[in-house]
This record gives sequence, C-alpha cells and structure tokens, in this order.
Amino acid sequence: MEAFREPIILVCIAVYFVICILVGIWAMRKTHSASDFFIAGKGLGPVVVGLAVFSSTLSGFGFVGGPGLVYNMGMTSVWMVIVSTLGYAIVFYMLAKRMRIMADVRDSISLPDIVAARYSSKAAGGWMAVVVILGVLGYLATQILAMSTVLQSILGNTAMFEGISLITCAVISVSVLIFYAVTGGILASVYTDLVQGLIMMVCGLLVVVAAAMAVDGGFTGASETLLADDPEAIMPFGSGGMFASIAWAFMFGVGIAGQPHLITKLMMNKTVKDTKIILPLSIAGYAVAAMLWISVGLVMRALVLQGNHEPLGLADDAAPEFLTAYANPLLAGIVFAGLFAAIMSTADGFLNIGAAAIIHDLPKALRGKPLKNELWWARVATVLLCVLATGFALYARYASGELVALLGAFGWGTFAAAIFPVVALGLNWKRATANAAIIAIILSLLFNFSIKLFGIAMPFGMDGGFISMMISMLAFISISYIEKPKPIPKDIQGVMDI
Repeated sequence: MEAFREPIILVCIAVYFVICILVGIWAMRKTHSASDFFIAGKGLGPVVVGLAVFSSTLSGFGFVGGPGLVYNMGMTSVWMVIVSTLGYAIVFYMLAKRMRIMADVRDSISLPDIVAARYSSKAAGGWMAVVVILGVLGYLATQILAMSTVLQSILGNTAMFEGISLITCAVISVSVLIFYAVTGGILASVYTDLVQGLIMMVCGLLVVVAAAMAVDGGFTGASETLLADDPEAIMPFGSGGMFASIAWAFMFGVGIAGQPHLITKLMMNKTVKDTKIILPLSIAGYAVAAMLWISVGLVMRALVLQGNHEPLGLADDAAPEFLTAYANPLLAGIVFAGLFAAIMSTADGFLNIGAAAIIHDLPKALRGKPLKNELWWARVATVLLCVLATGFALYARYASGELVALLGAFGWGTFAAAIFPVVALGLNWKRATANAAIIAIILSLLFNFSIKLFGIAMPFGMDGGFISMMISMLAFISISYIEKPKPIPKDIQGVMDI
C-alpha cells in the first residue's frame, strides 16, 4: 500500500471534491428562499446541528493552524483546546434557547437581525453587520490559506505536480468552494459537516496512534525530547508564559460565544428541546477531534529535534508533512479529505453569514428594508466575498509571511471582542443599552485592527484580541450602568426570561 501512497491520497481528495459538487447540486434543489440559504429553514435535526457546531470550530484554523501553533508554542496553544471545550457549555447556557426562540419570535435569519431586535436599534444591527463582514474577511482568508497550504503540500509531493505554486492551489480549491457555496448555501455546509465530523472523530483517535508510533519512544520519548530542548514548551503554560496562556484561554474559552458561524447554527434546529442533544455531542466531538491537533504539533517538533525529519519551512506545514510522511496511506488520504471538509464547510459558513450581512442586514440598517430577490444577491455576494478573501489570504502570506493560526486568531479575536458582550451578555442582561452595544462594537474594531495593522506589542505576550475584548466588555458594562435603559418589548423580555 505504501507504494501507492500518492495516488491513494489524490483519489481521496478528488472524491471529496466530487462529493462537494454533488452536495451543492442537491442542496440547490432544496434552497428556495433566503431563509433556506442562510439558516436552512430552521428545520435541521439535533445530530446534524451538533456535529455542525463543533465542526465549525475546528476548521482550517484547527487542523492546519492548530498543529502549527502547537509546533511553535508548545503547551501555550493547547490551552485553546481545553478551554474551548468548556466554552461550549457557556455558549449553550447563555445563547442556545434564546437564539432559537428569537429566530421564531422576530423571524430572524441572521445575527444582526437578533441584535437589532434585542436593542430595538437598526444602528446596532448595522454595526453588527460591519463586524461580521470584517471578521469574515480575516477568518475566511484563514480557511483559504489553509486549503491552499494543504493542497500545495499534497500536490507538491507528487511527480506530476512538483513545484506547484500556492496561487495555483488557491485557484483550484477556491473554484470548488465557490461552486459549492453558491449552489448549496448553509444546507450544503451542515450536511458536509455531518460527514466531516464523523470522519474527524474517528481519524482523531487513529492519528494519535500514528503519532505515537512515528516518534522514537512514543509520546514519552517526544516529551523527553521537547523537555531537553525547551523545558518551558512542555510545561503547563508553554513557551508563551502564564499571562499569554491565560489571555489565550479567556479569548478562546469565553470568546467562543462570540463566533457568529457557530452561534448562528443555534437558530437552525427544529425545536428548542434539541439543545439537550446538541451540547454533549458538540463537546464530545470537539474533544476527540482535537487530539489530532495536539498530537501532530508536538510529535512533529520532536521528530525535527530528534533529527528524523527536516526542519519545517513553515509551522503550518506540520499537519500536511506528518500525514504525508508518517500516516498510513489510506488514513492519510481520509484525513486529508477530512481536512478539506473541515475547511470548506467552515469557509462556506463564513461566506454564508458574510453574504447575509451584505445583502440582508446592511440594507435593512441603511434603508429600512432588505433587497428584493435576496437569494440571487446572496449568491453574487458569496462570489465577491470569496474572491476578496482570497486576495487577502495571498497578500498576508506573501507580504508578511502570516501563519494560518495567527490570521485565524485575528479573526477569532475580532468576533470575540465585538460579539460576546453585545450578544452573549446582551441577551442575558436587561439593563444593556443600544448605545453601549454600538460603542462596544466600535471600540473593539478600533483596538483590534489598530493592534494588528500597526504591529503594537502587547504586554506579557498577550494576544491583541484579548485586550480588545476586555476594553469592549468594560465599555459595554459601564455605559449600560450609566445610561437609563429603555423599555424592552414584551416578546423580547419573554425570550430573556427563559
């Protein structure tokens, strides 16, 4: 089987691309309205939603950027995995029931719809749409860069495609993504999430075994190697130190409740009672699949230090290099297909919420009503967003050498800082005001983008998204206490009392 490693991997990838196209065509036949395109008509079962929720989190950031981040930072980045698992509980406690009921009470099909309804403010909804668009560009660029990196690693190791460029790989993968996203909408995304989630849960366990077998002395040998090279890397707080770890932990644990591609899916299940099944399924799936993230990053660093593998050109190459060189060919092919599934289904979700913000939410905020023929315009906006994000991804890589993980962390931080206070706190705290929400959003964007664009170093190695989140929350709470709150409509009060 080893002699056929390359063909097996290529066939698995090709089969997945074909499945994407077929699912897109199938979903297009069931997509007749903007509600179908954006939230699947609120008609999905709990198993589909549960697997879609955790799959949305693991994406290209998790399976390409994650191992790269662990390879670079050791245990510092592992905290993201630990606290994100706990973060799901926060999401469901604060948002699951309220998001789903809001979708019925006000016929909401997007996060800005819910914000506008909660605060009785078109302006608040409009600013939330701006957040979604800007955050989507950063996070969608992460997915595209991850797709291109993985495909380049696969094709570049074959005789036929040796030396293929990252740009060519971006064109190939994005072309499939555009077709898939435009035709199928969110329905195609969640059903590929279902398959992808099951694949990654199984493969996560199998890859851990493969990782242990690849390094001299198994995980014990890997730990000893890492300890000898950099003792801090294998310690609880990793190379980044305690403050950096706490900042990452808070942003990824609490901030998960501010990720629109995740919390929007809480509007799609058939009944409110389904959340009892969705929560444990999401947590279990994430915890098992994340084993791939952690084990590959640590083992690849140990293999390089032991002299058994050439130093990586980029940390993002950790997962592709491991799968190509050390995993069973069939397992490698399935996991590579799963990687593309994770990346593409998440990218589709981002395209979906981004398109909704452009053609549904901004027009409602600016002109008081949505566009006519929203379904057609949603597909146009999807194409434009994808092209723009591709340009951003390639610029980030070639102009600044940006890693997938750091680009993803920026997108995550943008969402966490702007959305968590306004949505997660706002739907649970009746004193929160519209002005507080708007100012918190503006401050979060101002600080997060300034830190990123101007390269401002944060104290103790803390992430800029964490600082922006703290400032946003402080402003939101302070202004809400200073201002006299306006009466909340009875239907919204009823949702918040649940």
